[in-house]
Amino acid sequence: MSYSTRAEVREMIKDDALNAIIGDTFIEEPAKREELVAPIIDAAIADADGEIDGYLAKRYAVPLAPVPKVINKFSKDIAVYNLFSRIGIDEGTDQKTYLNRYNAAVKFLTLVAEGKVSLGADADGDPASAAAIGFTVQSNPRLFSRGQMRGM
Repeated sequence: MSYSTRAEVREMIKDDALNAIIGDTFIEEPAKREELVAPIIDAAIADADGEIDGYLAKRYAVPLAPVPKVINKFSKDIAVYNLFSRIGIDEGTDQKTYLNRYNAAVKFLTLVAEGKVSLGADADGDPASAAAIGFTVQSNPRLFSRGQMRGM
């Protein structure tokens, strides 16, 4: 199960960028372009999902089901970055946006792996049980009590 779909990733890519991603000469026929780019998009999604799972495996059972919305978003962002990194990202153009989104995704996933951010799901991936737990505090056992301190 993927965290994003081919249609979602394809929607984020402009039509004029497809020929560059495919790497061939200009293909005028839209159906032929879509046919050639489909396996490339699928591979980019698989790579993105593998990268996400690498970060999340420390704290969550992967793959996540159901997929949290934030993971879907970052899967799309990383997949698009993977596609454009095949041809090289020009930081002087609007392609820098793809790099910025990728860096934001990696930063978020790093925070999740460190336990500083939660996906709202427990280790089994169930967001409802994580929300039901609420606020908890854990501390060391008490060393001194009023009874022990009396008369000192």
